[in-house]
Amino acid sequence: MATVHHWTGLEARALRFALRMSVRAFAEHLGVGVRTVSKWEKLRSSTEPRPDTQAILDTALARADASVHLRFETYLSEAGHPGPGGARRVTVAGPRAWEYETWTDDLDRTVVALSRQNFAFADDLLRRWLSRFEPADLDDKGLYLHARSTALQGDLQRDQGAVLGPLSAQRSYAGARSVFSRLDIPRRVAQLDLSLAVVAEMSGQLDTAARHYETLAVDDRLSRRDRARARLWVGTALSKDGNHDYASRVMLAATREFEDLTEPDDWSVAHQKLALAHRGTGDLTAALHFIDIARTTGTTDSPMQRVRLDTAHGHILLSDAATLEDGLRVLDKAAKVAAEYGLSHQRRSIENITRTQAVRGTARLR
Repeated sequence: MATVHHWTGLEARALRFALRMSVRAFAEHLGVGVRTVSKWEKLRSSTEPRPDTQAILDTALARADASVHLRFETYLSEAGHPGPGGARRVTVAGPRAWEYETWTDDLDRTVVALSRQNFAFADDLLRRWLSRFEPADLDDKGLYLHARSTALQGDLQRDQGAVLGPLSAQRSYAGARSVFSRLDIPRRVAQLDLSLAVVAEMSGQLDTAARHYETLAVDDRLSRRDRARARLWVGTALSKDGNHDYASRVMLAATREFEDLTEPDDWSVAHQKLALAHRGTGDLTAALHFIDIARTTGTTDSPMQRVRLDTAHGHILLSDAATLEDGLRVLDKAAKVAAEYGLSHQRRSIENITRTQAVRGTARLR
């Protein structure tokens, strides 16, 4: 945020421009005469407001919002006016308050872009800030925003299927976790632990993921909703590892929690997971029942969720010879959406399902 050490007519004029006020409106805003403002406009750096008016201008600048500060600094920068001894009369040290506010707004926009799988836009927003500052140059607020940006970069990489490696979700989550630990924000650290457990599951480390989920399901650092998600993901890891019966029981407990919390989207996801667990036990009637609930109760209609639901539905349909062709059509549709939105992990999952089905079909023919 800008600080004016000594006002002249030039700085006063820049503030008027930044506030987008006429000479008369600016005079009324400050409580001074129109002639006084006109004098500043004419003489600029050759005149200085009286000490009491200097204080009024300080207050007017301090009360202005971030966009006004940005315009004010821009006007002064374009004027290129030095103060005594060649020094600027306006000092801005470190990342400005308006930059932090803009950064925060961009992170909110990133969350929306990720929910819609607009990866290119989300990546552009994040790179804009992650490449702008070195962490060592930031204060605690800046570090918090940097860690949030890095965590969202991890979400982006995870959704695109970059799970492990130097440019991966795992690396980004670990980096964000380190900063939140330094800042002593336990809730954020626990959320990153949860994200790292998801990465472990996605990379096939099912035992490790299940153990982490079990610990986080009772971790008081997390919100009740996040603890319920951890419980649901315990069931997911168990189901992927073939322990479908116990997985179903764990998932049902999470489902009841989401119902109590009035979280329809999480409740829908839980039924999708339950459907796959019942498919694993061979109970296709229950599997179809739960997938129908999942498809009709969620409120989010993002490409990611459509692909996940269609993938689960298609996988269940493939399990019955009578609905095999329907299953292949549903999976083909899901694969096209996954390709369109760059959902690499989901696309690979669909390819694995169809490849396994093709192998089974070949074995039956033999």
